This record gives sequence, C-alpha cells and structure tokens, in this order.
Amino acid sequence: MTSIDLALAGISLGAIAALSGIGLLVTYRTNGVLNLAQGGIATLVAYIFREMVVEWDLPIWLAAVIALAVVSPGIGLLLERLVFRPLARRRASAAEALVASLGVLVLSLGITAGIWGLGSRSDAPSIFPNSSVRVFGDSRLGVDALAELIMVVVFAAVIGIIAARTAFGRQIRAVVDDRQLAELSGVPADKVAAAGWAAGTTMAGLTGILLAPRFQLTPYGLTLLVLETFAVVVAARLSSMPVAVLTALGIAILQSELKQFTLHGDAGQILTVLQSNLFIVALLVLLLAVPKLRELGSGDSGATASFSSRGAPPSGRVSGVRLRRDYLGKLGGGALLLAPLTFAPSDLRSAFMVPALALIFLSMVIVTGYSGQLSLGAAGFAGLGALLSLKLANGDLFGLPAIPGIASMFVGALFVAPIGLITGYPAIRRRGLTLALTTFAVGAVVSRFVFEQPTFATGLYLDPLSLFGWELSEKAFYVFELLCLGFGLLVVRNLHHGRLGRALLALRDHSEGAAAVGVDVRNLKLLAFTVSSVVAGLGGTLLVHSSYSFSADDFAPLQSLLWFTAVVVFGADSAAGAIVAAAFMVTIDVLAPAGSSTLAIGILALALGWMPGGLASAVRGLLRLLAQYLADSFVDPNQRAPRPVPVRISAVGHLPATTGITGSTGIPGIGSTLGAARAGHYARWPLSGNQLGLPADAPRLTPFGASLVAMVQQYAAAQTAVGRQQRAAGAGGAPRPAGPQPSRAGAGAGAGAATHPAEGGRA
Repeated sequence: MTSIDLALAGISLGAIAALSGIGLLVTYRTNGVLNLAQGGIATLVAYIFREMVVEWDLPIWLAAVIALAVVSPGIGLLLERLVFRPLARRRASAAEALVASLGVLVLSLGITAGIWGLGSRSDAPSIFPNSSVRVFGDSRLGVDALAELIMVVVFAAVIGIIAARTAFGRQIRAVVDDRQLAELSGVPADKVAAAGWAAGTTMAGLTGILLAPRFQLTPYGLTLLVLETFAVVVAARLSSMPVAVLTALGIAILQSELKQFTLHGDAGQILTVLQSNLFIVALLVLLLAVPKLRELGSGDSGATASFSSRGAPPSGRVSGVRLRRDYLGKLGGGALLLAPLTFAPSDLRSAFMVPALALIFLSMVIVTGYSGQLSLGAAGFAGLGALLSLKLANGDLFGLPAIPGIASMFVGALFVAPIGLITGYPAIRRRGLTLALTTFAVGAVVSRFVFEQPTFATGLYLDPLSLFGWELSEKAFYVFELLCLGFGLLVVRNLHHGRLGRALLALRDHSEGAAAVGVDVRNLKLLAFTVSSVVAGLGGTLLVHSSYSFSADDFAPLQSLLWFTAVVVFGADSAAGAIVAAAFMVTIDVLAPAGSSTLAIGILALALGWMPGGLASAVRGLLRLLAQYLADSFVDPNQRAPRPVPVRISAVGHLPATTGITGSTGIPGIGSTLGAARAGHYARWPLSGNQLGLPADAPRLTPFGASLVAMVQQYAAAQTAVGRQQRAAGAGGAPRPAGPQPSRAGAGAGAGAATHPAEGGRA
C-alpha cells in the first residue's frame, strides 16, 4: 500500500477517536468530570446494539436509533441524576467525582460480563455499507470513514457554536465555574448538567458501535481501546476541541503509516507492538510532557482526604463504656484469616488469593490513603514483581544465577522498587487527575510492551515453593502468605504512626501547606511510591503462585481500576478495609459466577456519594452510635460527660451570626482537614471566650493543621477585640436598642455576644 492509502486507512480510526474525545470534552466542560466510564458505556451500548440486530433481528437503522437516541442518553441522564448530582450538591472534590466515574466503569463492565460473558464476538454489525469512494487517483476512502469524518466535523462545529454563541453556552460556563452561584442567578444547573451527560454518553455509545465491527467485541478489550483515546483530550488540555480532533486524526494516521516499515530482531518486535498501540504510548508521552491539565474547579489539594474512613469523633466522651473496637476487630480479622486452615486442600486453594490481593490493596492504601496520590497503576507493579521473581527463579534475568523460589519472591519484589521510584518522579509535579492518568498510562504501557510479549512472558516455569529442601504443602503455603501479609501490615503501621505518619497526613491533607511548614513533600512522594511498588510486587508474586501460572490478563490495566475502586469503597486509608475488600472479592467470585465481584464493587461504588470514606467509615459510624446507645442505656446519667449546648453568636460588624457548639469561629475561604475534622468553605472550630477548642483527636493534628490552628487563634483574638471595641463604643453613649440585653457572661464569647436561650438572651 502507498503512503496515501495508509493515511486514508487511518482516517476511520482517527475519526472514531475524535468522536470519543468530543464526548469526553462535552461531559467535562459541562460538569467538570472527566468520564473514565466512557469505555464501559461504549462497550455496553455496543453489546446492546449487537443484541438487537443479531439476536432480535431488528433492522440496523432501527437498532441504531434505539441505541443512540434512547439507550445512550438515558444512561447519561440516570448517571447525572443518581450519581453525580448528589456529589455536586455537597460540593464533592474532583477526586470523589473521579472515583464515582470509576465506579460507573466497573459497574458497566460487571453488567456486560454478567449478561454476555467474557468471550469475544466477531459478528458485531456495522451501520455503514462496506464500500468505498475514489478520492486521489486510484486511492479509495471507505464510506464508513467518510461518514465518520463528516460526523466529526458537524458535531464539533455545532458544539462549538452552542458553547460560544448561545445563551445555553453561557449557562454551561456559569454552572462549571460555580454551580451554586449559577443557581442563585436563575440558571437551571441540573438541566445543564443532564444535557451534558446525555450528549457525552451518546457520543460514547456511538464510539462503541463504530469500533465494535473493527475489533473483537469483548467487555475488557473494547473498553481499554476507548480509554486509550484519552490521549486526544490530554493533548487538548481538556479544553480545545479542534486540537482534540486534529490529534486524534494525526495519531491514527501515524499509526497506520508505521505499517510500511519493517525491522528485525527486538527492534522489529517493538515496532510491531507500536503499530497497534500508538494511542497508549501517545497518552503517556503527552502526560509526561504536560505537568498539569487545565482542570476545572478548586484543585485537588487535600482532595483525597475525602477518602478518609476516619469519621468525625462523637460529640461527647462516653464514660464507663470501653469498647475495645480495634482489638476486637483485629481478633475477628485474624480468626477469619486463619479459618481457611481448617478447609480441605481443594477449598483452601480458593483462599490463596485473599492474602495476595490484600497485599496489592495495601500498596494502594499507602500511596492513596496515606499520602494522597491518585495511583491507577498497581496492577503494573504487581505484574512486574511476579514476572521478575519467576525469571529470577528460572535464572533468566540479566544473566543472574537462579535463586530459590521463596528468596526469588522477595528479591523480585525489591527489584520493583527502582521502577516505583521512577514512576514516583512524575508525582512530584503532578496530582489529582493528571497523576491518575499518568499512572494508568504507565501500567497500560507495561502491560502491552512487557506482559503481553512472548519474549518476556513465555518459557517461565513455576516450580513448587520449598523451604530448606522441603516442599510447602497447601496449608504451609497459606501460612507463608499470612506471614507476608503480616509483613505488609507492619510496613503500613510504621508508615502511619509517628513523625512519618503525621508528615504523610499533612501531605495528603494539603501538600502546599505541608511544604510551607517544612515537610519534605518531594521525598515523601517518592517514598510512598517506592514502598507501595515493593508491597504490590510481593502481592503479585503471591498471586502468581496462588493461580499456578502467569497470565497477562491477571495484571491488565483495567484490573488496576477495579482494585482501586474496591480499595476506596472499603476505605482508602484503612488497612483492615483492604483485607476485607480482598476477602469480599474472592468470596463473591467463588460463590457466584466469575466476574460477579466486578458488578458488586460497581454497585457499592455508586453509593460513595452517600457514604464518604467508604464502608469503613460507615461501620465506624454505626459503632459510635452503638457505643452512645450503650452509654445512654447503662451508664448513670450523673457519671456522663456533659454535652455541648448549642448557642447563638450575634453578628459583630461585618461578621455573620452563627449557631455552634459553645461558640465557633472561622476564617472564610479556608478549607482543610485537621485530624478527623473536615472543614469546608469556612474553617470552624469551637470557641469559648478567647479559648479555641481543638477536635477530639487533636494529638493526630498534622504540622500544617497546627499552624492553621494558630492562624485561627489569632483571627479569633481579632474578632474578640472588634467586639470589645464595638461594645465599648455602645457603652460610651451610642443609643442601645430596646429589649432584653445580653448578659455579661455571654458578652465575651468569641466572635460576638454568645448567650444561652435559657438565660433570656437575644437569639
């Protein structure tokens, strides 16, 4: 084929990638959410379209109308109403919206796999005839490519005109800038957001229908293909639609042009892989070249603190009731982990996966729950640890001598540390969405260029593990897994306590504030990624020995997304939650059809809008309620600790009146997390006179939190001084309003005159 023929052949794929990029940009520019579920929605709609045509014998045109005019926008409207509107109402962070979209992705994958299975299908129908038109001499362009190119031009032009020259476009910009302010101005924010989601999911459905006939239709394969098109929106910096369209066409044409080159040896193998994976390589290169995307909203500093499962402490200390929840939880968890030792060998093999997955999940707790970095590449680290350990055991790594099985597992995990360190370097200048996409791209590149290549992943022999010449039985291997899990828990505990733990919490809560008070943010990020990669590598080696084989599918990029969602659902900063998540997924897949855990995790992820902090936070809340109930039922009322009484703080000058617990003070515009106390638009803490009350878990305050408390104390003193001056001016001859006056006992309370209603004070 000539260069022109190859370029024309690439136009079709480029146009489809451009349509996907347009859908992503529409959703993002109208809602501020980068829809990571784009691939899952595209795959689900493609399967529905195939079902209507192949199984129900509907005409293609009718099936296309139903899929694109009813099903696709209907999915978008449901997502906006049930998932993303509650998040927008409570002003959720960008990280929470990102995880919600991951939950939708996992749910759509679970639905698709549950209904149609994981097998591939090659009979997906095309909505365009299989014909071509002459364009340049003897060169021909397919009718499908021509139609797709026309759709790209029309959709991009129409959307651009609507956004720039219509009242609806101005409403879109107002909603994205400040949804609450737009609603106060009369803008129908819910309708604007719903329209954006409907348009975005319609473009996703169209992308899936157009891609399905060109590739094998599989739930995971087609989803990953659509995710690779994120390169076009990264090139567009999440804003420019013309740049996204041109980038999509350029990458596709270049990928097609590479087919005219042939090389031999290792270079030829790399070229062959590159010819079909240029989009994912472009995604990684673009993310490394762009330190930060033009993200909408207030940024991501402290955003992952919303994943914390540590809820706010109870309002009063419960006297006389000592529920040792931590100890009871540890004993219960240990008993559950030891229970499989009583199983028969055939049943015990199913339990092998739990400690292995738990270690991988613990690695995500370290990097996301403790240090606040959104990492979506855990499967890549786990797979590298497994692959390196097998090559060390086989004596096939850089000429190194063969290492016995158990030793090779730990050495292979340590060999992943430099890779984790290198991956951590982008985290120094990136965070939030940019970092999440970067780590996902790293995992995808490792999967495509390493795990799926015969040069690296074939000829590996998995010998039974032995210790000092004694082959480990099933029960002995499970005990060894538990010891490895205990090692991982010890690492996590050391990272979470002491000065290092407080520094990591400061980094998670507010990286700029942590740096301002002397925390070494750069090295802390590198440490978190390095330790996380080693723990994930050890979990990967156990996972391979649990399944008795190495498979690239076990460490596919989509596995990282599923695992990350599971960790967040069960508590991103909870080591116990990571273990429970692993046990939950393995148990569901054993008791139900394979892949059912994906559906279950997706359903639970959709509930994160109503239970911030995940299931661990919800369980802690229930235990606190139980403790309070027991205290109220069995403790003498005279022995209970007094509870705070709400009071009214009158307005002073320009400061608004507030109702709080024994008074409160705040600084407008400050949002932070102090220990377990989450402060939103205003940072408020109890105030009585000139004394500032700290959260009940004050010993866990981060360095940044301590400095912020000092700022609030100074502000509170200034408020009190203003109040005294105004009261003095009033006492000096200014007319006083008629009616009951505040008592002197309440006049000195913090931001103004605080009185108790029972004392006859003015509310």
